[in-house]
Amino acid sequence: MAEDQWPDVSGRIQNGIHSMPIRVYYEDTDAGGIVYHARYVVFCERARSDCLRLLGIHQSALGGVHFVVRRMTCDFLKSARLDDLLEVETRFLGLGGARVEIGQQVMLNGNTCFRADVTVAVVDGRGRPMRLPETLAETFRGILKSRNLT
Repeated sequence: MAEDQWPDVSGRIQNGIHSMPIRVYYEDTDAGGIVYHARYVVFCERARSDCLRLLGIHQSALGGVHFVVRRMTCDFLKSARLDDLLEVETRFLGLGGARVEIGQQVMLNGNTCFRADVTVAVVDGRGRPMRLPETLAETFRGILKSRNLT
Protein backbone atom coordinates (compact mmCIF):
# COMPACT_ATOMS: atom_id res chain seq x y z
CA MET A 1 0.00 0.00 0.00
CA ALA A 2 1.42 3.36 -1.01
CA GLU A 3 1.99 6.04 1.63
CA ASP A 4 0.15 8.59 -0.52
CA GLN A 5 -3.06 6.69 0.25
CA TRP A 6 -2.54 7.55 3.95
CA PRO A 7 -0.96 11.02 3.89
CA ASP A 8 -1.08 11.53 7.68
CA VAL A 9 0.19 8.08 8.68
CA SER A 10 3.50 9.71 9.71
CA GLY A 11 1.79 12.68 11.36
CA ARG A 12 2.41 16.22 10.16
CA ILE A 13 4.83 19.08 10.63
CA GLN A 14 3.40 22.54 11.30
CA ASN A 15 5.43 25.57 12.42
CA GLY A 16 8.48 23.35 12.89
CA ILE A 17 6.71 20.94 15.27
CA HIS A 18 5.97 17.34 14.32
CA SER A 19 2.66 15.99 15.69
CA MET A 20 1.63 12.37 15.48
CA PRO A 21 -1.40 10.56 16.89
CA ILE A 22 -0.92 7.33 18.83
CA ARG A 23 -3.80 5.13 19.97
CA VAL A 24 -3.26 3.24 23.25
CA TYR A 25 -3.80 -0.46 22.66
CA TYR A 26 -4.10 -3.30 25.14
CA GLU A 27 -0.46 -4.27 24.49
CA ASP A 28 0.61 -0.79 25.70
CA THR A 29 -0.96 -1.15 29.13
CA ASP A 30 -0.36 -2.89 32.42
CA ALA A 31 -2.92 -5.09 34.20
CA GLY A 32 -4.80 -1.99 35.37
CA GLY A 33 -5.26 -0.60 31.87
CA ILE A 34 -2.72 2.20 32.43
CA VAL A 35 0.05 2.83 29.87
CA TYR A 36 3.19 0.97 30.94
CA HIS A 37 5.98 3.50 31.50
CA ALA A 38 8.37 2.08 28.88
CA ARG A 39 5.74 2.44 26.15
CA TYR A 40 6.08 6.25 26.30
CA VAL A 41 9.68 5.80 25.14
CA VAL A 42 8.42 3.61 22.28
CA PHE A 43 5.82 6.22 21.31
CA CYS A 44 8.54 8.89 21.19
CA GLU A 45 10.88 6.69 19.13
CA ARG A 46 8.12 6.06 16.60
CA ALA A 47 7.39 9.79 16.38
CA ARG A 48 11.08 10.69 15.89
CA SER A 49 11.35 8.13 13.08
CA ASP A 50 8.23 9.39 11.33
CA CYS A 51 9.33 13.00 11.76
CA LEU A 52 12.58 12.17 9.95
CA ARG A 53 10.58 10.45 7.23
CA LEU A 54 8.48 13.58 6.69
CA LEU A 55 11.68 15.62 6.47
CA GLY A 56 12.82 13.34 3.64
CA ILE A 57 15.38 11.52 5.80
CA HIS A 58 14.91 7.79 5.34
CA GLN A 59 17.07 6.00 7.87
CA SER A 60 17.21 2.83 5.76
CA ALA A 61 18.88 4.83 2.97
CA LEU A 62 21.50 6.71 5.00
CA GLY A 63 24.28 4.22 4.36
CA GLY A 64 26.95 4.52 7.04
CA VAL A 65 25.16 7.20 9.08
CA HIS A 66 23.18 6.08 12.12
CA PHE A 67 21.26 7.92 14.82
CA VAL A 68 21.47 6.49 18.34
CA VAL A 69 19.96 7.79 21.56
CA ARG A 70 22.80 8.89 23.81
CA ARG A 71 20.78 10.42 26.61
CA MET A 72 17.11 10.68 27.50
CA THR A 73 15.70 12.54 30.48
CA CYS A 74 12.08 11.64 31.17
CA ASP A 75 9.28 13.12 33.25
CA PHE A 76 6.15 11.04 33.82
CA LEU A 77 3.40 13.53 34.63
CA LYS A 78 -0.01 11.90 34.13
CA SER A 79 -1.33 8.48 33.25
CA ALA A 80 -2.87 7.56 29.94
CA ARG A 81 -5.19 4.59 29.62
CA LEU A 82 -6.40 1.93 27.25
CA ASP A 83 -8.12 3.40 24.14
CA ASP A 84 -6.87 6.96 24.76
CA LEU A 85 -5.80 8.88 21.66
CA LEU A 86 -2.48 10.53 22.41
CA GLU A 87 -0.53 13.12 20.48
CA VAL A 88 3.26 13.01 20.39
CA GLU A 89 4.97 16.32 19.64
CA THR A 90 8.59 16.42 18.52
CA ARG A 91 10.69 19.59 18.44
CA PHE A 92 14.28 19.93 17.31
CA LEU A 93 16.05 22.12 19.85
CA GLY A 94 19.64 22.30 18.63
CA LEU A 95 22.52 20.78 16.70
CA GLY A 96 26.11 20.00 17.58
CA GLY A 97 28.83 18.51 15.44
CA ALA A 98 27.79 14.91 16.12
CA ARG A 99 24.50 15.33 17.97
CA VAL A 100 20.92 16.51 17.67
CA GLU A 101 18.93 17.78 20.68
CA ILE A 102 15.21 16.97 20.64
CA GLY A 103 12.30 17.74 22.95
CA GLN A 104 9.24 15.51 22.96
CA GLN A 105 5.96 15.36 24.81
CA VAL A 106 3.08 12.93 24.82
CA MET A 107 -0.25 14.64 25.37
CA LEU A 108 -3.80 13.59 26.10
CA ASN A 109 -6.47 16.18 25.29
CA GLY A 110 -3.84 18.93 25.35
CA ASN A 111 -2.43 17.89 28.74
CA THR A 112 1.13 16.61 28.92
CA CYS A 113 1.42 13.04 30.23
CA PHE A 114 5.10 12.48 29.47
CA ARG A 115 8.00 14.70 28.52
CA ALA A 116 11.50 13.75 27.31
CA ASP A 117 14.66 15.61 26.40
CA VAL A 118 16.63 13.46 23.99
CA THR A 119 20.22 13.70 22.79
CA VAL A 120 20.73 11.73 19.60
CA ALA A 121 24.31 10.97 18.59
CA VAL A 122 25.43 10.52 14.99
CA VAL A 123 27.65 7.46 14.55
CA ASP A 124 29.22 5.55 11.69
CA GLY A 125 28.71 1.86 10.90
CA ARG A 126 31.20 0.89 13.63
CA GLY A 127 29.41 2.95 16.26
CA ARG A 128 32.00 5.73 16.34
CA PRO A 129 30.89 9.37 16.56
CA MET A 130 30.89 11.26 13.29
CA ARG A 131 29.95 14.75 12.21
CA LEU A 132 26.42 15.19 11.00
CA PRO A 133 26.62 15.21 7.18
CA GLU A 134 26.01 18.70 5.80
CA THR A 135 22.89 17.69 3.85
CA LEU A 136 21.26 16.41 7.05
CA ALA A 137 22.50 19.38 9.07
CA GLU A 138 20.91 21.71 6.50
CA THR A 139 17.58 19.89 6.83
CA PHE A 140 17.68 20.21 10.63
CA ARG A 141 18.72 23.88 10.44
CA GLY A 142 15.69 24.45 8.20
CA ILE A 143 13.29 23.06 10.79
CA LEU A 144 15.02 25.03 13.56
CA LYS A 145 14.73 28.17 11.45
CA SER A 146 11.00 27.55 10.97
CA ARG A 147 10.73 27.75 14.77
CA ASN A 148 13.07 30.79 14.89
CA LEU A 149 15.76 28.84 16.77
CA THR A 150 18.78 29.52 14.56
